[in-house]
Amino acid sequence: MAEGMCKSEEDEGPSAEEDSRAFNGVGLCKWFNVRMGFGFLSMTNREGVPLDEPVDVFVHQSKLHMEGFRSLKEGEAVEFTFKKSSKGLESQRVTGPGGAPCLGSERRPKGKKVQKRRSKGDRCYNCGALDHHAKECKLPPQPKKCHFCQSIDHMVANCPIKAQQSSPGSQGNPSPSKGDEKHSLSVPLPEISD
Repeated sequence: MAEGMCKSEEDEGPSAEEDSRAFNGVGLCKWFNVRMGFGFLSMTNREGVPLDEPVDVFVHQSKLHMEGFRSLKEGEAVEFTFKKSSKGLESQRVTGPGGAPCLGSERRPKGKKVQKRRSKGDRCYNCGALDHHAKECKLPPQPKKCHFCQSIDHMVANCPIKAQQSSPGSQGNPSPSKGDEKHSLSVPLPEISD
């Protein structure tokens, strides 16, 4: 029985040591999801020895050596250290060739805030365009105008078109003019008999 225990300890010893040891790899980015912040590397060289078939290594954005938004471009050349884990091979530090910072993807995730802001119709306050804000506007300062109907005669607080659309009983119909108000408000009340 002592032989069996020693044998199993010997079997577990090297693999446990191997699991904690970091290895060096070279390869390419197989794919990377910029929104989720992870992907896989395709390792073609391990510890300086070329591999017959590429091996997948998991990569998380937190392990990328670069400034700003961290991501990888599909096919980007990388060098990395990795370890074995219960889930497979996981990268520990990922750089470009020669230890240079990673290049990264030009793609950026479409955040919920940007989509909400754009869907509400945010515009440049200077020119009214939807593709930028006033601080990024290339035009000189434009005259102030209503943000609702774009008229330069009034501001949004005094917009007659917005007032017509937002009146409670109108439901898309224009609100009555001042002469018609009297007629619309004087509705005969039903008689109550005693």
